[in-house]
Amino acid sequence: AHVRHELRTPLNAIIGYSELLLEDSQEAGHSDFVPDLQKIREAGRLLLAVIDQALTPAAGEARLSVDSDGLGSTVRHDLRTPLNAIIGYSELLLEDAQNRGLDAFVPELQKIHGAGQDLLDRIDDLFRFTVDAAGGVEVRDFSTADARDAVSAIQSLEEREPREASAVKGSVLVVDDNAVNRDLLSRRLVRHGHRVTTVEDGRRALQLLQTHSFDLVLLDIMMPEMNGYQVLQRLKADEKLRHIPVIMISALDEIDSVVRCIHLGAEDYLAKPFDPVLLRARIGACLEKKLLRDREAQHLAQIEAEKQRADELLHVILPHQIVTELKATNAVKPRRYDNVAVLFCDIVDFTRYCEALPAEEVIANLQGLVHSYEELMLKYEMQKIKTNGDSFMATAGLLDKVENPALNCVQCGHEMIELAHSLPARWEVRVGIHVGSVMAGVVGHRQYLFDLWGDTVNTAARAEAHGLAGSVNVSAAVWRCVEDSCAGESLGMMDVKGKGMMELFRVGGPRSDVESA
Repeated sequence: AHVRHELRTPLNAIIGYSELLLEDSQEAGHSDFVPDLQKIREAGRLLLAVIDQALTPAAGEARLSVDSDGLGSTVRHDLRTPLNAIIGYSELLLEDAQNRGLDAFVPELQKIHGAGQDLLDRIDDLFRFTVDAAGGVEVRDFSTADARDAVSAIQSLEEREPREASAVKGSVLVVDDNAVNRDLLSRRLVRHGHRVTTVEDGRRALQLLQTHSFDLVLLDIMMPEMNGYQVLQRLKADEKLRHIPVIMISALDEIDSVVRCIHLGAEDYLAKPFDPVLLRARIGACLEKKLLRDREAQHLAQIEAEKQRADELLHVILPHQIVTELKATNAVKPRRYDNVAVLFCDIVDFTRYCEALPAEEVIANLQGLVHSYEELMLKYEMQKIKTNGDSFMATAGLLDKVENPALNCVQCGHEMIELAHSLPARWEVRVGIHVGSVMAGVVGHRQYLFDLWGDTVNTAARAEAHGLAGSVNVSAAVWRCVEDSCAGESLGMMDVKGKGMMELFRVGGPRSDVESA
């Protein structure tokens, strides 16, 4: 009886002042105040019914007993849910009245809000119990004096208000089976600049999270069909959704419930009725942390993209086998390769061509030629090594073995001559080929270059330089590799710089074509 009296005193004030304000609002023409005042009055009446039902001797003995959810958790939830509406709507109406200069409404609204806070304190005091080892119940020794002193020493939130203008805004999903709670949270968050979506159950929330993007979820615990624990567990088990922060909001404020939510992955926990300043601060902190995490994820994705781009560029510069070795060992060991055909292709009179045309046109035509030659490399299983001005160098049988490297180079050389003549510049080119052993490896550290060395390379370059324009010119070693397949003729012995006397051959098309002609 004493407890019922203690709880009814502030409750009578809530119901009484809300009825008075309802009459005043209707008479003064402030009809927009009426719906929220009606919700306060109805929440007060509901709270009165819960108190009367819960705190009769028989009901109290059953419902205030220690159960799996904590001492009296069911009763406390039933009491705090309508109380959340009373405090929340009174705060909203107070703000509206003060902003619109309706001073006559402010005192009664303050009394309703104060009575709600008083009632909240009384309910918390009623259920502030612990169970000792012997199973007895004792009241927890608690004093607010020290806490008030500590709070007064902290810089007031009002002094920090300018930060609100630059606070992080986001898209928030509110999940609560109580329409009043959804309405209060939604209106409060909208006032703070957030985009808000509300749903009444956990299943609908999970469906919405799969199809829409949210920055934060405010999740109630006690809901029918699927409670907040189950929703949180499924959300955090989903790789696609687990990064979304979740703040649990519930009338259950036992430490076990808080620990369980944090253990399941919740970012934070707030008890109903929520303090609007604390709610704003924690939502802001969660959104700011998510923003930083999103930026970090974007930064990592950008790094990964740059890394992939660098890897692609490396494959453009170097053969893929060399890239694999370079990435694995951070170095490429020079190696000797046997039976490698080396091809050089050079444009005839390129210097005079450059002097007659703008540089832009020359480069554009040269780019088209090199691009076409690179396509031929794929066709004939050859490896482009480098370009030097108008000179194009390639190999066959170096990294990818082929049956007859010399023949691949000869066939490719003929197509290179025809292709150069068919382009708009109508260039004439000269091709030289030699086959033998080479040394190959990567030179440079800051700028890599895969290159070849050895007599085979020098001989191929001499064969091109001393050969006939518009022809595939080869050494005797190459001719021996292709004479059964291709027609050709000797160009005779030539005095080649660094080589002495050397016989060169001009190779024609396939021998079958010549014989049939």
